[in-house]
This record gives sequence, C-alpha cells and structure tokens, in this order.
Amino acid sequence: MLPTENRLRRREDFATAVRRGRRAGRPLLVVHLRSGATDPHAPGESASPTRAGFVVSKAVGGAVVRNRVKRRLRHLIRERLSELPPGSLVVVRALPGAGDAEYAYLARDLDAAFQRLLGGGTR
Repeated sequence: MLPTENRLRRREDFATAVRRGRRAGRPLLVVHLRSGATDPHAPGESASPTRAGFVVSKAVGGAVVRNRVKRRLRHLIRERLSELPPGSLVVVRALPGAGDAEYAYLARDLDAAFQRLLGGGTR
C-alpha cells in the first residue's frame, strides 16, 4: 500500500501533473511527472513529499483486472519514491495492454519512463 502522504487525490493535482508536467509514453503505460512542484494545500514552507496517482480506465479490463493493475503499479511506485525529487507529482496512466501484462513488464516500462523523465533521455 502507498502511504497516505504519498497519494495523489485532488483533481487539481492530477490536472497539474498531466498538463504542466513532462510525459513519457511506453507500450503499457504513460507517466506524467511534475518535478518539484510545491503543494499549495500544505501549510508552512516545508518540502512536500512526492505524491503519485493512477488512472486505469475500463479499456484496460474489468474491475478485477483494473484493481490488479492499480495494486501492481502502487507497489512499483512505492519502491521508487526515493528516486524522485521531493515535491514531485506523478500520474501513471495504464494503457489497454497493461491488463494482460506481467509484473516484470510493468516494472520495465515504469523504469524506462522514469529514466527518460529524470535522466533527460532522447525521444
């Protein structure tokens, strides 16, 4: 499970990450990253933690498949939170192929997307 302080919940935060962040597309998912964004809802001047949210539509599959994909993605993101800049907003959007994909393939695509977004990889 993803800790409460690392969950992206507000619609405005999802919109900020998608509209103002960088995007990296892979065959199974698309990752939107807004690096070091300050949290307008957090009191004080402290750096907010990295927060992540997930978009898994019905195109991925039925309810059971969508929930399995979300659980896998939450687990993968939790392992990678320390690699992301503090205050970042991350939105992971699963594409239809993610429903049938194995855990290792999801991990590979997520790592490749983060490498491109954080390492400044080429298109």
